[in-house]
Amino acid sequence: MSEIMNTPPKKFQRTIEDFTCEQCNFAVKGNGYTNHCPKCLWSKHVDVNPGDRAATCGGLMEPIGAEVGGGEHTIVHTCTTCNFERKNKVSKDDDFDTILTLLGFTK
Repeated sequence: MSEIMNTPPKKFQRTIEDFTCEQCNFAVKGNGYTNHCPKCLWSKHVDVNPGDRAATCGGLMEPIGAEVGGGEHTIVHTCTTCNFERKNKVSKDDDFDTILTLLGFTK
């Protein structure tokens, strides 16, 4: 008799899609890991787990801070609708001056 194994859903799903930023109207070319606008760093609350598009909120995610740790930079986003918070890795295409501002450095 074979045993059925229950496997948990994936925590990350790569979803390749282009979008227009709802905050600054920048046309974003997605690569499957893109979850925020590289120009203004705003995001949208569309995921429960990264890439699954299962969140029903749909609110804009404001970049409220940035962190440096383990040799990586992360952006802290908070949803302007439901206050959900998520940290996201900085992309090589992100506006680094905006990241520096989030870290507390100004031009």
